[in-house]
Amino acid sequence: MDNAYAKICALPRAIGLQDQIQPVYLPREDINALGVKYRRIPIMSIGRDIYCDTRLILHKLEEKFPSGALGAPQPDQKAIEKLLESWTIDGGIFVRAAQAIPTDMPLLNDPKFTKDREDYTGRSWDKKNIEAMRPEALTHIRDAFVFLETGLLADGRQWVLKTEKPSLADIEAVWPFHWLLELKGALPHSLISKEKFPKVYAWIGRFSKAVSTAKSSAPKPTTLKGAEAVKHVTQAEFYEPEGDVDASDPLGLKKGQDVESWPIDSGFKHHDRGQLVSLTSKEVVLVAQSKVGGRDVRIHHPRWNYRTRAVSGGEAKL
Repeated sequence: MDNAYAKICALPRAIGLQDQIQPVYLPREDINALGVKYRRIPIMSIGRDIYCDTRLILHKLEEKFPSGALGAPQPDQKAIEKLLESWTIDGGIFVRAAQAIPTDMPLLNDPKFTKDREDYTGRSWDKKNIEAMRPEALTHIRDAFVFLETGLLADGRQWVLKTEKPSLADIEAVWPFHWLLELKGALPHSLISKEKFPKVYAWIGRFSKAVSTAKSSAPKPTTLKGAEAVKHVTQAEFYEPEGDVDASDPLGLKKGQDVESWPIDSGFKHHDRGQLVSLTSKEVVLVAQSKVGGRDVRIHHPRWNYRTRAVSGGEAKL
């Protein structure tokens, strides 16, 4: 994700939640000051461990704070949860949702924004090109609404896994549709409406209400200014143990080796570099130096849809 409301979220050990709003487009000087080149937001830090990619962030929150975990307890439910995560992101739902944005959005008149999004996606954000892609995108989004209405939600269940309250499976499935419904003009009423998809609209409405209820009862974060957020992170200790490198990993990388890592689906021109400290089937962790006091930070990337390779003398080695 990469939007106007995304943040640096800092979670110091049992102290509280801090956040810091980031600009809609680059440069994002606060993230750069941390030594992080990853260009998508949000990112999350727990101490000097910095987590990139919403999927990894959710995984870490579920793991580190099990008392509030929303993930499914049963293997078959976990499978549905994982499939829905893949459907919305890797299956193209989010890409099609982004292509459905209305061309009268004020930001599309800002050349800095459109240039930034072209760098982010690798495609043109000219209004004419967006308008040309909208019919195809809306066709795919309508098909997704049909799947939800006549498949996943067809039996009238309140939540995806028939739970008493929303679970992580609901979050994985609902967010692109929730976003589109809040984006005025994105979905033409003649194609997608409450009358055509009553179960989907009711589900999204329940989710929106549940989020509002959770917000009202949750601890209020302290909003930090940029320099404060950077100082807060760099003066903390590392949160996780260092970890190790899986000797059986197909990449054949070694602990302490200089590497670079980056996403390959979007934001792929921005590579994080540093010394490899941990490599598992799910995560790559490298140490980079912040620009504040020369203190190292650990940057965590997921493995799925990311590429990691050795670098030597400033050049990548295949």
